[in-house]
Amino acid sequence: MNATSLNATTFVLKQGTIAIPGAVTYAGTTATLNPTNTLASNATFTATISTGAKDIAGNGLAAAKTWTFTTVATSASGPAPLNLGTAGNYVILAKSGVSTTGATSVVGDIGLSPAAGSLITGFGLSSPPTTYTTSALVNGKVYAADYDPLTPANLTTAVLDMQAAYTDAAGRTLPDFTELGAGNIDGMTLAPGLYQWGTGVSIPGGVTLAGGANDVWIFQIAQDLTVGNGAMVTLSGGAQAGNVFWQVAGQTTLGTTSDFKGIILSQTLIGFNTGSTILGRALAQTAVTLNATAITHP
Repeated sequence: MNATSLNATTFVLKQGTIAIPGAVTYAGTTATLNPTNTLASNATFTATISTGAKDIAGNGLAAAKTWTFTTVATSASGPAPLNLGTAGNYVILAKSGVSTTGATSVVGDIGLSPAAGSLITGFGLSSPPTTYTTSALVNGKVYAADYDPLTPANLTTAVLDMQAAYTDAAGRTLPDFTELGAGNIDGMTLAPGLYQWGTGVSIPGGVTLAGGANDVWIFQIAQDLTVGNGAMVTLSGGAQAGNVFWQVAGQTTLGTTSDFKGIILSQTLIGFNTGSTILGRALAQTAVTLNATAITHP
């Protein structure tokens, strides 16, 4: 074969409709595609060599060659996941307030306790409240501590579960990585594991979490988490946002048009700047503020 005709354009690997990036090499009579990241376990992939692949005389394949394979099921890597308890019923859960400006979109339920429903602002909530209210900005229900029974009791339990999950995350020992990047993890590709910083963490441009569908990441952050404007958290290899936990002792700030993944457990404010998006949950022990934010439960 003509080695130059075997490349990332003519030799393609996909999971469903998603192309898997990789490097193509050709030696002897063997063409190899080496994926950039580890393939997801127990998943089906399709490989195709197109008619653009040619022999040394310049003749292309008569027809594309396509085949499929399934990766083996493997056990999860990383620490045991956190148990969110009933806090996992909410995409946003806070204690002192939830506010929004702009064209925010929330997919999932919102909960606020012990603060009253009057501190959920900017959503144009339906009235009068019963056990819940609704909003044109929320594809779900909105609950507050002063709504009808059993909502107050349910929210009290959810907040306790949120705090317990935070304590669990903060108390995990034997980290796999400590002080990585001195707190700046921009541009890194991170394997499943327990990560620990005695400082804040910043993601100015982006970070990739590479692992399988059952793998777990826990990030222990002793100060603030700051995500830059336009920054992106990318999941690869089948990694799931619901298995990514950001435990933040300080404030979490997501920059303008940033694209974030994972469950944020913050001891203070979680602030979303204009046009930011998150696939995950915002669970704050103070307030959550949104500005034309799109937040979807994982």
